[in-house]
Amino acid sequence: MCNYIYLFIYAGCYPKCPKDTPIFDEENQICVETCISPSSTTTPEPTTSSTPTPTTTTMSTTTTPEPTTSSTPTPTTTTMSTTTTPEPTTSSTPTPTTTTMSTTTTPEPTTSSTPTPTTTTMSTTKTPEPTTSFTSTSTCICICWWSDWFNEYHPGFNGTFYLCGCYMARCRNDCIVEVFPLECPPLQNITCENGKDPVLVYDEYHCCQYYACDCVCEGWGDPHYRTFDGHFYSYQGNCTYVLMEEISPRFNLKIDIESVYCDPVELVSCPRSIIVSYNNLVITLINHNLMGGADLEAFENNKKIPLPYARNGVRVVSSGLNLILTIPLRDANITFGATGFEVSLSYHFFGNNTQGHCGTCNNNQADDCMIPGGILVDDCAVMADYWPASEICTPTAKTTSKPCPVNPDCDLLKSDLFKECHSHQSPENFFLACEYDSCHMSNPAVVCTSLQAYARSCSQLGICIHWRNYTNLCNIECPADKVFNPCGPAEPPTCADIPGENTIKVPTEGCFCPEGSLLFNKESGACVNKCGCLDASGTPREFDEVFVYNCEECICDKASKSVKCPNSKKCPDVNPVSCTEPGFVLVNATDPSDPCCSKQVCNCDVNMCPPMDTKCAVGYAPVLEVPDGKCCPVIKCEPKKVCVHKNVEYEPGTNVHIVDCQECSCTWDMDPKTQFFQIKCELVQCNKKCDPGYEYDDTNFDDCCGKCVQTHCNVNVNGVDHTLKVKSNVNVKFIINVKNGCQVQTVLDYINHNDCQSEKRMDLTFCGGDCASFSRYTEPGLSSCTCCLVTHASNRTVNLSCINGDVVAYSYIHVEECACSRTNCHKAGVGHTLIEDSQRKRSLGLP
Repeated sequence: MCNYIYLFIYAGCYPKCPKDTPIFDEENQICVETCISPSSTTTPEPTTSSTPTPTTTTMSTTTTPEPTTSSTPTPTTTTMSTTTTPEPTTSSTPTPTTTTMSTTTTPEPTTSSTPTPTTTTMSTTKTPEPTTSFTSTSTCICICWWSDWFNEYHPGFNGTFYLCGCYMARCRNDCIVEVFPLECPPLQNITCENGKDPVLVYDEYHCCQYYACDCVCEGWGDPHYRTFDGHFYSYQGNCTYVLMEEISPRFNLKIDIESVYCDPVELVSCPRSIIVSYNNLVITLINHNLMGGADLEAFENNKKIPLPYARNGVRVVSSGLNLILTIPLRDANITFGATGFEVSLSYHFFGNNTQGHCGTCNNNQADDCMIPGGILVDDCAVMADYWPASEICTPTAKTTSKPCPVNPDCDLLKSDLFKECHSHQSPENFFLACEYDSCHMSNPAVVCTSLQAYARSCSQLGICIHWRNYTNLCNIECPADKVFNPCGPAEPPTCADIPGENTIKVPTEGCFCPEGSLLFNKESGACVNKCGCLDASGTPREFDEVFVYNCEECICDKASKSVKCPNSKKCPDVNPVSCTEPGFVLVNATDPSDPCCSKQVCNCDVNMCPPMDTKCAVGYAPVLEVPDGKCCPVIKCEPKKVCVHKNVEYEPGTNVHIVDCQECSCTWDMDPKTQFFQIKCELVQCNKKCDPGYEYDDTNFDDCCGKCVQTHCNVNVNGVDHTLKVKSNVNVKFIINVKNGCQVQTVLDYINHNDCQSEKRMDLTFCGGDCASFSRYTEPGLSSCTCCLVTHASNRTVNLSCINGDVVAYSYIHVEECACSRTNCHKAGVGHTLIEDSQRKRSLGLP
C-alpha cells in the first residue's frame, strides 16, 4: 500500500492486485506499478484540546526517493507495549530526503480503543543522515501477519519482507517490527552482446536501478537474423515460425514471421509478413512486393485497416517504407518493411523470458539456439526448424556457399561512410549477409537490405547515415511535396497534435514534409505551411480563408477548426440566345468564368446538319472541312497524288499507253498547274543489229521497229564458211541441213481490244525459229519438211482500262511450248525439191 507506512500490520480483506501492477494506491483506489510520492502538502485539520485517546501514534518517516543513491539506513524500531501514554513522544534525525508524516488524533466524546480519524501532513526536506524511530503503545503481535490481501502472512522472528515506497520490514524475536529503507547495490556498467547501449531499469519494487540490455532482434535479406543477444545466423525457411514468444506468459505477446521463397533461381526466402498477437488482437504487417519497392498493408484479424491505427493499446503507423507497430504500455516496437524487420522489446518487461527465432533476451549468446523444452543445439539455423507457428513446416535444407565476387556496394559497410558507427556497432555480420545475398539472389538490389539494416541499427544509437546517394541500386523516389529523410520521426508533427501527447519515438527513413511545413493531420498526408482546415477535397485552407466549394461559399472557421459552408452561390440572370446557323441547337452549359453558374449557348450537333454531295471528278478526293465558327462540314475536292490520262488514274511508277512506239509512265513530278503527277514518254529503242546472213528491214510502217530478214545462207564446207545468196545456183552437189531452232519467243507490248488497253506492256509469247528440212537428189525425189508450231498453251486474263473509265477483263492465249512438226514439201522442178515456209527455211539441190 502507498502513502502510509503502518506501524501495525492488521489482518483483513484488501484488494488483490496483479503482478504487473502489484501496489494498491489508496488515494486513487487503483493498482499501480510504483508509488508516487505526493508533491503537495495537506494542512491538518484544526484540533481541539482534549483528553488524549488510549492509543496515539506519531510516525516520522525518513525516505530516500532516489533509488540510485546508496546509503546506510538507520533501522526504525517500533516498540509495542500496553501502557497508555498521554502524549506521544517522537524523535527523528533528518535524512537527505525525508518525508515526515505526522498524525494527530482528534478525541472522541467517549473513550474507545478504536483508532480515530486522522489528518496527515506530508512534507519533503533534505538533510544529511537517515534515522527513523517509531514509538507506539499497542499489544504486541508476535506473528507478523502481513495481510489477507494476498492470503498469506510473513511469520516474523527475523522474517524480512517488502512494505511499500522502497521500505522493508523485519519482525524480530522480541516482537518488535523494524522498518528500514531498501538498500540499493552500487551501479555496475555492462557490455551488451547485441552491440546496443545498456539502459537503466528498475528492479521488481521499482526502487533500485541497474544496467541491462534491451531486447533487439533484426532480420533482413534472404533472411539473416540477429537475435536479441546479437547472435548472427541465416535461415532459408518457407513457412510461418515463432519469432518471439514468452516462456512464462505475463503480457500475452507473441510475434510470428512468415517466410516464403522469393527468388526464381535459388532456394532463398524473404520475410513476407509479421504477425503480432497481443491480448485479443492479431495484427498482420505484410509486404505484397518481395522483388521491388515496398507494397505494405496492415490487417487486424485478417481485415485491412486504415493507417494510422490505434486500438486496445496497439498503434500502427506508416512511413511509406516501413510499417511501425508499437505497444506503449509494454515499451514494444516492431518495424517491418520491404528490406526486413526489427523487434525491440524492453528488458524490464521481457528480459529472461523470450524464446523462438530471436532467442533468449538475457545478454548471453550461448543459449540463443534453444529449441522447445529448453534444449540447446549448436546451430541456430537448426534451431529455427523447431519453431513452426502452427502448421507442420518442412525442415529446410542448408544452402551451400559458392565463391563469387562481392558486390562493390557491400564495401560501403566498411567504408568511411559508416565510420562514425563502426565503434558502436560492428558492420561485420551485415557485410557477411550482403556478400551472401549478392551471391545467392538474382535481384542485385538485395544488397540494399544489408545496408539499410545497418543504417537502421546505427540510427537507434543516434547516428544518422545518409547512405542511399552512394549507390545506384537503392534510390528512393518521394512525392513532389515531400523530401527523403533517413532518420525521420515515425510520427511526424501535425496540426492536430495535442501538447504532451505520447508519440512513437522510433526513428525511421521515409518521405516527410520539407522543413518549415508539417502534416495537416496523420490521415491526410498533406503538407501545409500554416495550420487551418481541410476542405472536402483534401485541399488545405488557412483560418478565415473564404472559398467556393461545390458551388457553396465556405470559410475555414478558426473557432471550430473546420470548414463551414452556410450559403449557396448566387448566379446572375441568363440572357436569351438565338441559334440561326445550320447544325446549332440551344442548350444550357456551365459558365467557363464561373463553374457554379450556367448560361445558354449554341451547341453544335452534326446530326442536325443537311446532307452533302461527296462526289468529286477523276483524280480528286473529297475532304471534309469545318470552317471556323461553323458547325456543319463542307466538301472540298483536292487533287490526289496520281497521274490522270483520258479519265483514268495512274499511280506513280505505273506505265501509261498514250501513242505507239513510245514508252510512257507516271512519275513523281508534280504539275504545278493541275497538282497532278506528270506522265513522261520516251521513244521505243529498236535493236538494229542482225546476225550474219540477215539484214535489218524497217519498211513495214505498221510496226514500231523493223525486223532482221534473211538474205543469204551461211554454209560451212570443209571448214570454210560460205555465204550464198538466196535463189543462187551453185556448181557443187551438197545438202544444207538447217539446225532446229524452234522455241517460244517473247515480245513486250500492250494488249488492245475495242478501245480498251492494258495498263502496262505485257509479255506476249509465240512460236518462232528454224526447223530442219531437206531435199535429197534421188530417183524418186525423196524430201522431208517441218514447221515450228504451238504444242502447249493456256488462257490468261488481264484487266483492260477503257476510254469511258470502265475496267474490263480480257482473256488471251499464252504460248508455253513449241516444237517442229512435219508438213508436206512443194515440188519446184525436176530432180530437186524447194521447200519454203514462213521462216524462210530452204533446201537447195543441184540441177
